[in-house]
Amino acid sequence: MTRILGVLGLLVVLYTTLITSHPKAGEPDNLISVANLQGRFGIITLGAALVIIVGGIDLSIGAVVGCSAVLFGVLMNKGVHPFAAVPIVILFGATVGLTNGSLITRLKLQPFLVTLCGMFVFRGFARLLGGTLGQASVIEGHPEYKDPIRTLRHLLIGKDPIDGELIFPAQFILLIVLAGLVGFFLHRTAYGRYWYAIGHSELAAKYAGVNVSRQRVVIYVVCSALAALTGVLLFLDAPSVQSDNAGFSWELYAILGAVLGGCSLRGGEGTAVGMVLGAMVLPVLESLVNFRGDASDVIPVVIGLTLLIGAIVDELIRQRSRIHR
Repeated sequence: MTRILGVLGLLVVLYTTLITSHPKAGEPDNLISVANLQGRFGIITLGAALVIIVGGIDLSIGAVVGCSAVLFGVLMNKGVHPFAAVPIVILFGATVGLTNGSLITRLKLQPFLVTLCGMFVFRGFARLLGGTLGQASVIEGHPEYKDPIRTLRHLLIGKDPIDGELIFPAQFILLIVLAGLVGFFLHRTAYGRYWYAIGHSELAAKYAGVNVSRQRVVIYVVCSALAALTGVLLFLDAPSVQSDNAGFSWELYAILGAVLGGCSLRGGEGTAVGMVLGAMVLPVLESLVNFRGDASDVIPVVIGLTLLIGAIVDELIRQRSRIHR
């Protein structure tokens, strides 16, 4: 609860600073844009947080986002209807998660190694997919799909189907819906208790009768499926994506949001509310930096320092809890 109150207070300070930094910063258009970015980062944060809760890590999230965005565009260019392309891309993400989870649980490989390799594999796969069209930038194809694309942009991005302007934060609304589902499973079902138990002590969870391998695979499937959905959102938000850098470093954004939201890097801790609040910080900070005219290079510094401080605080809390036992 202390961490949630802390990140909530940080958001209040950041929003106040943003709105007062520039006359246009507090306008509805900018706030909707920030909320949409929060929704997009928040969706991958949900997946990363679940993986962290069970004591794992997924460094392939950003690459899966980029690969999924390119795949979505390529499918439409090849004649697949957008409404059919969406579930295909999400299924692709789920397959990635199944592969990661199986390698980790069946072969007992380290999650860091498996997902790091996956990051390079799917980044390269995205370039290969883009190469099938003979261009680095994957754009919309098939003019007959304009109306379905406009419908998807209206429902998932919040853009007006006529002029393409943002009118409501659809991605943030989608995040809230997904966070509600995650929160239900985490806090209201036996599965949530299993996931927390695995994160606290895998051995104890096994002795309690929990199928640890199956639960871990499920979590990795959910994480990669959410990353694939985010790739679809990335493509829909702009008419094209770069196959060589789409979703670059987004895994760090997801991990940062999870850590800020109260997830322990050692596993076994985290709440759905904290995940949402943690994911909201970076987009506000990015908007503030842009309006103040500061160097955008400050963002990687903030990410690195925040993750380091989060790890230090987590270790201090654990040491203190051992002393008071």
